[in-house]
Amino acid sequence: MTLTERVEQALDTIRPYLETDGGNVSIEEITADNVVRLKLLGACASCSMSIMTFKAGLEQAIKKAVPEIVAVEAINITDMNDPNATTPNPL
Repeated sequence: MTLTERVEQALDTIRPYLETDGGNVSIEEITADNVVRLKLLGACASCSMSIMTFKAGLEQAIKKAVPEIVAVEAINITDMNDPNATTPNPL
């Protein structure tokens, strides 16, 4: 299984939670030095909680499943204090 497939598999464990709130994530790039660059999609792209979702969910899932990955970056994190940030609707 390729590195990209393994990272996708790790993301698949988190995707149902993202999709519940109308969001998703895609791999933009895995660099030669094993840094994963992600793009938050849908509701995740503008969510005020995206930094927490990224750090506690996506980054941890990838690093746990694919130990060769040295870092995980999101190219479009929304700052919690951004006046245009949205908050997911509780179920």
